[in-house]
Amino acid sequence: MKSITVFCGSSPGTNPRFLEQATQLGEALAQRDISLVYGGADIGLMGAIANGTLAANGKVIGVLPAFLQTREIAHQGLTELIVVKSMHERKTKMNDLCDGIIALPGGFGTIEELFEILTWVQLGLQNKPIGVLNVDGYFDSLITFIKSMVSNGFLRATDADLLIVRDNVSELLEEMENYKCPPIKNRIEDLT
Repeated sequence: MKSITVFCGSSPGTNPRFLEQATQLGEALAQRDISLVYGGADIGLMGAIANGTLAANGKVIGVLPAFLQTREIAHQGLTELIVVKSMHERKTKMNDLCDGIIALPGGFGTIEELFEILTWVQLGLQNKPIGVLNVDGYFDSLITFIKSMVSNGFLRATDADLLIVRDNVSELLEEMENYKCPPIKNRIEDLT
């Protein structure tokens, strides 16, 4: 993998480990010569992962909608900052620039981004590895909800398995680098 998109909060959250793990992930990407693609802000977990990557001499590409340049505070020290018109264009551009996606803790935006990308893989529109760094069990309730989707017949277990969940940066990156997307045949027909 040459580049990974990271979706994460523009807030630091309440647990100091969120910032620590975001910084550690950024450092690990740089050490593996993997470029970071992220939302372009200098605040919260977004700022932490960018700063961690940059501090380890890594490459960081930010993608930020114009209307968020002041609200999310555009990072001024990036390798490259791409300004786009909309949130949808941001997500599409971030996806186009990467070989895999990781979600860190975050709010509605982070979860929305994660699920849209998972849907793209489910429908066969792409085959990139998608992971979550489950810092201190942050995503446990989400994983339980995904299992509920399966048990209630709204999601196949094989599609639930498209999401790589790890609580360790090195294990997550290793799993993603070795990922082979399962064949996607008749996904839409199987859901009806």
